[in-house]
Amino acid sequence: MSSTLVRNHRSAAATPTEEAVARARDWAEIQERMLVPLYDAVYKRLDAGSATRLLGIGCGSGLALLMAAARGASVTGVDTHAERIALARERLLPDSPDGPDAAPGARRGRPRLVHGSPADASAVTAAPYNLLTAFEPLGGVTGDPDGLTPAVEDAVPLLERGSAVVLTGWGPPERCAASAVLRVATRLADAVRQPRRDDLEEVAARAGLKLDGSGRVACPFGYADMRSAVRGLLSTGLFDAAIRATDRDQVKKEVAEALHPHLRRDGTVWMPNIFRYVVARTA
Repeated sequence: MSSTLVRNHRSAAATPTEEAVARARDWAEIQERMLVPLYDAVYKRLDAGSATRLLGIGCGSGLALLMAAARGASVTGVDTHAERIALARERLLPDSPDGPDAAPGARRGRPRLVHGSPADASAVTAAPYNLLTAFEPLGGVTGDPDGLTPAVEDAVPLLERGSAVVLTGWGPPERCAASAVLRVATRLADAVRQPRRDDLEEVAARAGLKLDGSGRVACPFGYADMRSAVRGLLSTGLFDAAIRATDRDQVKKEVAEALHPHLRRDGTVWMPNIFRYVVARTA
């Protein structure tokens, strides 16, 4: 299994299934908020604001874009996952009619959302972007760098010279409590691997970018109960190969068992994790 962009691909003509829609909703309502500290740290470090023209690849259901827009940034999001991009439209363009023709947003300063590849974002803005983010962390599945690199390469020509490119990934396994849960997929489908420390740097180098710094951010995963924890983790897509190799009920059962050490007396589930990011620059 390759990157998030490949893993979550849906053709534009595909009709979303009930399961896919429900999983996208679980991502938006349960899991996506776990990465808010990461989004916030990046925006503060780069002083995102009214001068920022942001392109977010793999933007999902749009929470990171919403946070950037709240800081005054002009935001464009691209995702190949039709169900998540539909939820992003609900968040950022609640007054827009449904349908692909409404997605980019016609008025200056409005968020623009594109179901497709980064290259498709070139048609929705006249000015070049000056910040590119890839906020879905690398390090969860085999082939992540191979899948993300083409998306970054497609996006780089849309950026002005010297623009920041932010790539994110899981931290060291010993600093991520969720690593033990992700190993369920290793056992069932051999789809998840230990992240390499230089994954992010590898993508930057392949895309012809110059490294300009890095950081680590604590992103604890906290859930109201075990059921929410299982739903949230399955919404990431990291267990898709395991589900195909066995079945959804088996994966849910084994994920719940792996989560048991993190179950607290009040019924909540808590897993401390560290995520990392690198900042690179276009030539």
